[in-house]
Amino acid sequence: MTIFEVNQLTIDMTNDIECKKQIIKLLATKSVAKYKAFDNAEIVFEDIKKSLQALMADLKKELKTLGEDIPVEYKEVGKYEIEFKVAGDLLLFYMHTNIFEFPKSHAVMQQSYVRDDPTRAYCGIISIYNFLADSFKYNRLNDVGYLIGRIFVNKDSNFLVEGKRQMGFIFNNYGTQKMNDESLQKIIETALKYSIELDLIVPPYRSVSIVSVQEMQNITSSVSLKTGKPLGFRSKADAKSMK
Repeated sequence: MTIFEVNQLTIDMTNDIECKKQIIKLLATKSVAKYKAFDNAEIVFEDIKKSLQALMADLKKELKTLGEDIPVEYKEVGKYEIEFKVAGDLLLFYMHTNIFEFPKSHAVMQQSYVRDDPTRAYCGIISIYNFLADSFKYNRLNDVGYLIGRIFVNKDSNFLVEGKRQMGFIFNNYGTQKMNDESLQKIIETALKYSIELDLIVPPYRSVSIVSVQEMQNITSSVSLKTGKPLGFRSKADAKSMK
């Protein structure tokens, strides 16, 4: 082996060692942070299940006292999905099994809490959707649901809530708040109140004045006729119309 070949081999071995060190460093920082964030989000999701079951019992008790027969139902669809039905509304809680990082443009990325440790930007996400209960009951596949809030949980168990109206204001101090029973109850009740307050709006006459034969044949399953609460679930660009 020539001197050049020996030197090249040494360089290659050094590069391999450095690469392995970098991999280990990434696993010890980024991957560990993601696993911790997932575990913490999973704990929060399990607490959501308990809070929803307690809320269901309370609502049923209060409604019974008032003599009102309003359906309140709790259902675990899977380990990471819950349906909570109250009257004509259905809240769907869903925990994603992957971990996400806030985009660079997000406000939390400018906080010293995240700048001091970038792995604090990795979060598990629990999303809260609102659907019409009848959409699931009658399997109306073309009906729409809307994201009304989402909970971000990181490796430190700190959390942030983004959402519509009140949902976006109650817990937005990322890095200074940890989830507890009181916070979770407030998030759930705010989401439910917001959903119940939104009414199904009569669609404009022109948008439903022409119906095909196929649409009429499928109307019971709503394959073609879409139903939802459009006015209450606009993006930030439509915020002015919601005020």
